[in-house]
Amino acid sequence: MSESTHFDTLADAAERYGRASLDNYAQVRNVAEAVQAGFCRYLSGGSKVCVYLVPPEGAWSPQPYQSGAFSVSGTGFLPLDPISFGLAVRVSRTGDWLRLVLTCAKMGPEMEITIQNGTTFSLALPADPAALQRLFDILFEHLSAWFVQQADLYENGEYGGRSIGFEFLHSANGDAIPEA
Repeated sequence: MSESTHFDTLADAAERYGRASLDNYAQVRNVAEAVQAGFCRYLSGGSKVCVYLVPPEGAWSPQPYQSGAFSVSGTGFLPLDPISFGLAVRVSRTGDWLRLVLTCAKMGPEMEITIQNGTTFSLALPADPAALQRLFDILFEHLSAWFVQQADLYENGEYGGRSIGFEFLHSANGDAIPEA
């Protein structure tokens, strides 16, 4: 029988960390995919693709990015930290999109979802449809309120800031959005 070494103890701790980091990524990705598909149905009734998962930073366009939509991805050791992703949301009939960044942090049996420059929502895991519906209401209100507030500011002689963190993009193909 061989004795356990300090390296064995370290390797065991690192392997536990690795399992936890992959579980964290899987949990966040499951929530993100449910939010993407469900929020699109919420907005359009499922008739057209109107929400994509996109990177939370850098260049983006309204298209699926799979694992590239997350602030971390891969195999092996990933940072065991909150994970961010972007939602590209179609906001006009003429092909205008914006990116809304969400950050997820698993807190025990719940996922805390923070809207960049917005509120935080706790979602019990696994997510049930009623809880997701409340999240969609919050996302919709966050987006709608920003447009209304900015137009109100303009009409009152003031230009608003971009404090909500949106990045706009106009799709060259306008209404030619792929069907769901």
